[in-house]
Amino acid sequence: MATILRDWSYRYQWLYDSISRLAALSVGGEARFRQLALQGLTIHSETHVLDLCCGSGQTTQFLVKFSQNVKGLDASPKSLQRARQNVPLASYIEAFAEKMPFADNLFDVVHTSVALHEMQPQQLRKIISEVYRVLKPGGVFTLVDFHAPTNPIFWPGVSVFLLLFETETAWELLKTDLARLLAETGFEVGEPTLYSGGSLQVIQAKK
Repeated sequence: MATILRDWSYRYQWLYDSISRLAALSVGGEARFRQLALQGLTIHSETHVLDLCCGSGQTTQFLVKFSQNVKGLDASPKSLQRARQNVPLASYIEAFAEKMPFADNLFDVVHTSVALHEMQPQQLRKIISEVYRVLKPGGVFTLVDFHAPTNPIFWPGVSVFLLLFETETAWELLKTDLARLLAETGFEVGEPTLYSGGSLQVIQAKK
């Protein structure tokens, strides 16, 4: 159960940005956080990249530094308006992640940053299947999202954050084995890389 702070964080960009910067301090700052899932990937100017659930373009701004073919997808018109202002070098489309208006085998990389915890379990499975569909063979799905802390010291902070800013779907993700879901869909995936006492997970899954 979230509080009114959740609504405010989406309504006011300055508040969302402040929360993001504060939360990212545990991994060395927002710039590092936004690129955690991109480590080790080869992205060049011709790489076709989809920033899935791109929000206001916080990660898109890093993706366009490497590729001239970056698309951002989000279901929120307000977020996309901000993204177009913040990162005009990318192109954007308004659509739901579980029903993407793209051809099969289109992207080399699909990336999503702290968005999957917003999804109901059935939505999550549909999104993973859609990502698999739109990726080229050999393409990579990269993601960073919440994970149940492995260090007990981090549980109070994570719990307070989820209570203030998130809904029951975030709590559900803490109990979800994302790597297993990806493997069941057909991805080649190893163990998640964990950060911040295990409260954040990074996964790179190959089609």
